[in-house]
Amino acid sequence: MPKKAVNLSVDADLLARAKAEHVNLSSLLEAALSKSVREREEARWREENKAAIEAYNHFTEENGIFGEDFRSF
Repeated sequence: MPKKAVNLSVDADLLARAKAEHVNLSSLLEAALSKSVREREEARWREENKAAIEAYNHFTEENGIFGEDFRSF
């Protein structure tokens, strides 16, 4: 994917410490942002599908899992 330049405000002392430790700010931000977005998308998906998941769980509690009698584990 193409990269896009952005402007950010960061605590000056923290930035100086990060630079002293040779922290790659772009890579760190991209990794943290990716993780945060993925977690939020997953939470939204779970909420959007909550009723279907609960219905499936209730069904399996009542009826068991299809083919359960034939599995060897």
